[in-house]
Amino acid sequence: MINKPLTIGCLAKLADINLETILFYQKQGLLQKPEKPIQGYRIYSSEDLAQLIFIQRAKLVGFTLAEIKKLLMLGEDCDCHKAKNMAQQKLMMVNEKLNDLLRIKESLESYIHHCGSNEKSNKCPIIQSFKNNI
Repeated sequence: MINKPLTIGCLAKLADINLETILFYQKQGLLQKPEKPIQGYRIYSSEDLAQLIFIQRAKLVGFTLAEIKKLLMLGEDCDCHKAKNMAQQKLMMVNEKLNDLLRIKESLESYIHHCGSNEKSNKCPIIQSFKNNI
């Protein structure tokens, strides 16, 4: 835990994110904006740093900012089934994307194979296949 007062610049450095990202998260309601004293800088807490790290980790596994906001609202003491349900839904979406990527990979491999086997023709099979699929 950090005991010294954190300015927004220090918070950004510790969380390894841009200062603008912190401001954006505040606008999105993901992070509270501390009151600004009459003189001086806004001071952030170690809890704010922990929340930024939470956001970054949730983003790494594919949660959107809207989904992260819901997770944050659940809190640590929530019914774990709600968080589990969100994670299961995210996993289903990831699996769908993986299947889409595999179909794209197979299509590209087929295009590349046909292009290499058709060197005598003046027409590129890749370009022709895109034109013919319209």
